[in-house]
This record gives sequence, structure tokens and C-alpha cells, in this order.
Amino acid sequence: LQWYISKGLRQGIFPITRISVAYPGRLKNVLSLDAPGCLWAKGDISILCNPSISVVGSRDLSPANREFAREAGRQAAMQGFTLVSGNARGADQVAQEACLAAGGKVISIVADELQKHPLTENVLYLSEDSFDLPFSATRALSRNRVIHTLGYITLVAQCDLGTGGTWDGTLKNMQKGWSPVFCY
Repeated sequence: LQWYISKGLRQGIFPITRISVAYPGRLKNVLSLDAPGCLWAKGDISILCNPSISVVGSRDLSPANREFAREAGRQAAMQGFTLVSGNARGADQVAQEACLAAGGKVISIVADELQKHPLTENVLYLSEDSFDLPFSATRALSRNRVIHTLGYITLVAQCDLGTGGTWDGTLKNMQKGWSPVFCY
């Protein structure tokens, strides 16, 4: 364990456990025992203290839905909210880029190797499980609960009916009540 933690620290990656002061209380309160035991972090953890909203959505967006994701990211920054998303192509990246361009802050819950993501101002990258595991669909679906829970609300920019990670995460959110859901 010490070797693994040291490996992470050499790359600017550090653990935040459920007993850490920095661990998001919202995850513990809403998810209870389903909250990740450890989040691996890269970036400024003080970003976790800001009120946040989550934006999720499809990878392939219609022009109107792309504009919605962009405006959601911009408005998050303008209204003082941190944007939480999954860093996936499509709605996630559009919203994140717009938020950062407007001077906002982003929490990006990644489903791939944390060390691949460059240390970026105003971005906190988080990963559950491990920091050096490659992308997998299982990791992407599992992180949905963290994305939906960290935001006080979740905005869905676009979703395919009955299929995909956005559908799966949003449906589970509505069933379990992680955060209020608003769909464009």
C-alpha cells in the first residue's frame, strides 16, 4: 500500500478516504455505505468545498443539445457553481470547456488512468478504485453515482431512451434520489 501511495504521490495523485477531512460530506451523507472508500485526486482539492452542479449527456449531441451543455457550463461558472462531469466526449467535455472558459471550476470524475490527465488550473480530477487502471465500461457506469451525487442538481444535456451510460446513471439517480434531475 505504501508503495502504491508513493507511486501516486510522485505523479501528483493522492488518496482521499472516507475518514479524510477533505472527503465530500455529500457523498457520505447521500450514498452512505455505497460511497467510494477512497477517491484518488489530482489537482486542487479545495474545489470540493464549492457548491456544485452536475452535467451529463450523450457523446454525440444534436446542435441544440450541444448549445445547452455549453450554456450549462458557462452558467455554472457565472453563478459561482463548480461543474461536475465525467470528462467524456460530448456533453461532458463541452460543458467543462465552457465552464473553464468562463472562469469557473470543474470536478472531473474520470474512468481511465488518472495520471494521463494533465494538472490543469481550476480542475480537480477524481477517480475511484485505482488511479492507474485503464478505461472500462464498468468503471464508467460506477462513477455515475459519484457524478450525480456531487452536484446539488444534475442537468442532462441529451440521453438516448433506454440505452447508454447517461440513461443508466440518470435512471439510477431518479430511483435512489441522489440529486434532482433536469433534462433538456
